[in-house]
Amino acid sequence: MVARLLFAAAATASALFSSYDVVSLQLKAPFNELFDHARTDDTYSVTGTLSFTDNGEPVTIDGVTLTLRGHTSRRESECRFPKLKVDIPKASKRANGMLAGTGAIRIGTHCGEAPDESVTASFGRLRNEQSALREAFVYRLLDAVGVPALKARPARITYVYADPRTGQSPPQDQPLVRHALIVEDSDAAIARVGGQHEIAENEFKNAREQFTTADTARLALAEAMLGNFDWCLRMTADDQYRCDARHPLWNIVAASGAGGRARPLMYDFDVSGIVTGRHLWFKDVLNTGFVPSRSEAEVEVLAQVQRARSLFSRRDLNAARAEFVAKKSAAYQALDSATLDPSGKTNAKRYLDSFFAAIESDAAFYRPVVVATGAKLYADANRAPLCGASGDVPVGTPVSAPLKNEGDLAQVMVLDALWHWQPAAKCPAARQGPVWIEAASIGSEYPK
Repeated sequence: MVARLLFAAAATASALFSSYDVVSLQLKAPFNELFDHARTDDTYSVTGTLSFTDNGEPVTIDGVTLTLRGHTSRRESECRFPKLKVDIPKASKRANGMLAGTGAIRIGTHCGEAPDESVTASFGRLRNEQSALREAFVYRLLDAVGVPALKARPARITYVYADPRTGQSPPQDQPLVRHALIVEDSDAAIARVGGQHEIAENEFKNAREQFTTADTARLALAEAMLGNFDWCLRMTADDQYRCDARHPLWNIVAASGAGGRARPLMYDFDVSGIVTGRHLWFKDVLNTGFVPSRSEAEVEVLAQVQRARSLFSRRDLNAARAEFVAKKSAAYQALDSATLDPSGKTNAKRYLDSFFAAIESDAAFYRPVVVATGAKLYADANRAPLCGASGDVPVGTPVSAPLKNEGDLAQVMVLDALWHWQPAAKCPAARQGPVWIEAASIGSEYPK
């Protein structure tokens, strides 16, 4: 009720995002000029032409402005054909039809021409046109389970180089036709949810102060469902999880509302596990040995699901879980209907299966964690120090059921859901286990 009151003036989505059918567009522009200059100059732009068919009639809009968007994806080592933003001139904005109410379009491109499932060495991005369709499905999935996010739909785009170069592969003197996704502009999304303006990252305080608990819990579980770690949100003023020190708000639009509250809108999932199928950093933080399946997808999902227990009350967790479980069939229906390659569909199902298995029952969700302040890990049952001064184990850290018991100690596997032993901490033994811990410091009643 509170969220509806604070965002009462919500608008409808533009006609462009009223369907999940593949939309066909053509862009003609000096792409070489844009790529040469805009990778290092955020303000650099070129003009081009956008063409499409609307209700059976050909439409051409001249003078559209093209810029690059994204963060790491604009690097040539990541994407030979980076993400784009297309701004439509005010004089050409359409009052009706497919682009009615649309002033700008974000394009998630094919990124590159890799023929397989290989990912980039730096950020683990999939560089072929299947990535765009997989990411388009993610937006559809979020819509199906009722999680606020930008709108998106799959696309088939014909790129025409106005400045072709010879000797390129694929050749630039011929139209380049690739799968893509079209993403709603953040200003349009804010208006759609009834927000007033976007809160910039340097103005954002923390989720506890500015978002409702229900919205934050919904977002945290949704990111877990996607196996997505390319996001940051400072939950509290003293939060120290992963990247919050650098980015209190990352890949989340904060749409301000009345009364000082805001709504989080998720976006940008091209390096999520549900899209790429894996994370290159996995072995430096997490361990497949924590689950019998030895599935990286299951561990990724479980890590973020379990981290949520350190953020919210049991009542709020149960409410958020119930929301997702109620939409379980809708999630799988979205997957069945999506335009995806076979490998992408199999991978998406793996993440969905892992997610619902992790939240559906109390037994699965409220698994053993460290509940005692000051608990320590040991290398053996004689309490030999582990990694020297590795510090206390954070409360809320998930552990397996005891593998062995000796005296008051239990041997367990640890899941570093709170990223306490991330690579900078240099304690691989804590992540790889098994390790020993006082049995009395472990329990399932967390949070109480």
